[in-house]
Amino acid sequence: MILYPAIDIRGGRCVRLIEGDFDRETAYDSDPSLAARRWVEAGAEWVHVVDLDGAVAGRPINGKAVVQIRAAVDVPIQLGGGLRLLTDLEKAFSAGVNRVILGTAVLRDPELVINAVARWGERIAVALDTRDGRLATDGWLGQSDRRAVEVAQRLAGSGVRHFVYTDIRRDGTLSGPDLPGLSELVEKVDVDVTASGGIASLVDIKAVATAGAAGVIIGRALYDGRIDLAEAVALFGRSEAPC
Repeated sequence: MILYPAIDIRGGRCVRLIEGDFDRETAYDSDPSLAARRWVEAGAEWVHVVDLDGAVAGRPINGKAVVQIRAAVDVPIQLGGGLRLLTDLEKAFSAGVNRVILGTAVLRDPELVINAVARWGERIAVALDTRDGRLATDGWLGQSDRRAVEVAQRLAGSGVRHFVYTDIRRDGTLSGPDLPGLSELVEKVDVDVTASGGIASLVDIKAVATAGAAGVIIGRALYDGRIDLAEAVALFGRSEAPC
């Protein structure tokens, strides 16, 4: 399983939110590239970067920080947040990003996903950010009536091979992952699913691995010292060729 340390960027800083609430923010690193370097030195084989400002604005905002992260580490980077045009994806790949994650765009512009997959293949992933099994939008500020599993099945039929599944109500809460939702997705959609949200311990990492996740994103538990990344990688990590 691939372990992805999370680097969420707001206002150029590395922060963590609780349940996606911008009023419940904790800042950890003024320079996100320092966090990236720290996690790679601990054994991370990928880093997961989210432009929180971009997710809300609907366009990339923290491109400078992404470039700095790319210069600081030599492992693959996956990036999400505000990527809603093909030109956004082109710029991300030109900046050295290895995989991009589309979110709100999959609901508003299905053709974007189809065209992106046709052009970049497995370098395209889709975020399934849910509340009560239904997809959220606009940096988690909005809510749709679309079920995550149904959207994933349709997109898998269009060639999407990577999904990131997040239960928003658990994100940043250290309350444990949504195993029923994750298991349903893994069972019904034959693609790689990365689990995110609520990871608080090595036990949680083992649980999502047992549920069939291809990867897990770890955020607050790393920054708070609840999980030692080197230990987690030694127990659960595996190598994967960069995109």
